[in-house]
Amino acid sequence: MENGAAQPVIVAIDGPSGTGKSSTSKAVAAQLGLSYLDTGAQYRAITWWMVNNGIDTDDPSAIAAVAGKPEIVSGTDPASPTITVDGVDVAGPIREQDVTSKVSAVSAVPEVRARITELQRSIAASAVTGIVVEGRDIGTTVLPDADLKIFLTASPEARAARRSGELKGADVNATREALAKRDAADSSRKTSPLAKAGDAVEVDTTDLTLPQVIECVVTLVEEKRAGK
Repeated sequence: MENGAAQPVIVAIDGPSGTGKSSTSKAVAAQLGLSYLDTGAQYRAITWWMVNNGIDTDDPSAIAAVAGKPEIVSGTDPASPTITVDGVDVAGPIREQDVTSKVSAVSAVPEVRARITELQRSIAASAVTGIVVEGRDIGTTVLPDADLKIFLTASPEARAARRSGELKGADVNATREALAKRDAADSSRKTSPLAKAGDAVEVDTTDLTLPQVIECVVTLVEEKRAGK
């Protein structure tokens, strides 16, 4: 396929944890010659900064007061996405439990969402060939005019099993409980909750292999590009 001749396309992929968002989004972007943005990493990055600077993550006003301070830069190459905060590579630290346990609270603060949403829109607008943007509120809030919106789902059991595998030996039941807690927090927050856009295509990944999910999404993107 001649990617250079294709029209730029903005693809929004939303869904809860454990549905295959990141793996699918990176692979689709790489296969189609598009940029890739992991928006969750940006929220983790600003959470890492809050923790690292001693900000009380249980105090929304304290978080709001400094939401504009950290400089967050996301590399959009799907083969090697990067993320830095004030010039520091935080790709590893943002995945640690201390950040994971606090990211929902930090992400729920309106000033944080406004700051990160502005950053995400800027990155998407500057993607020359197009971009795959994955997150929880991309199709509904960040990029409501995206060319294609996809919402990935999976059963609680499948999601817990996948996430436990990623966490290398974590207890599946504990992981399932943690995912349910995160879902509740993300779906109930007042600002940009996790939700499926009305015009999104829902893909249930429960019984699909990763290659099958990737193939499905690539087909949807190619059909959109072809004007079908």
